[in-house]
Order: sequence, then structure tokens, then C-alpha cells
Amino acid sequence: MSTETASSTPAAAPQRTLKGIETGVVVGDKRDKSRTVVVEYQVRNRKYGKYLLRRTKYHVHDEQNVSHAGDRVLIVPCRPISKTKSWRLLKVVQKLGEVMHQA
Repeated sequence: MSTETASSTPAAAPQRTLKGIETGVVVGDKRDKSRTVVVEYQVRNRKYGKYLLRRTKYHVHDEQNVSHAGDRVLIVPCRPISKTKSWRLLKVVQKLGEVMHQA
């Protein structure tokens, strides 16, 4: 058995599946490497059956400062980075003012 093949193929290792991915809009980008992201979701009222719009604010770690206010982003939970930051930026889905073209 060759030790070259085992050590030379770290890219062949299976990737982790990311659980808890959320999509939201950046509303605060004043801090360095930190963003405030609002995630909106709908909840059904038990008595009347009407759907209500709810929002949750997350403090997100953005290492390269690539996102800005108004951008739509994907965030994923991670280990606690500070007292309030336990989410990190996965990628910017849509920049503010950018139109998504359908292929």
C-alpha cells in the first residue's frame, strides 16, 4: 500500500453538510468584520390561521468585509466568536442594486 495516495488526496475527503443555513438581508455594516443580518420568516396563527411575518436579527462574522447594507447573504451557525456573534457569512447571494438574470 502506498502512503502517497492516502496523504496526497485530502480533497477527496467527504465534505460536511452545513445545517441551519439561513438567508437574510444585511442591515448593519458599521463594524469591522461584523454584520447585522435580518432573517424574515412566516408563522401561522393557531387560532385564526393567518400567516404573520416575523424577523430575527443575527450578528454575523464577515472575515473579509465583503457584504454591505442591503445585500442578500447566506449565513451558517458556528462556534461563539463573541458574546453575541455565533453565525458566520457563507456567501453573498445578491449585491444591492444587482439584478439576477435568469438563464
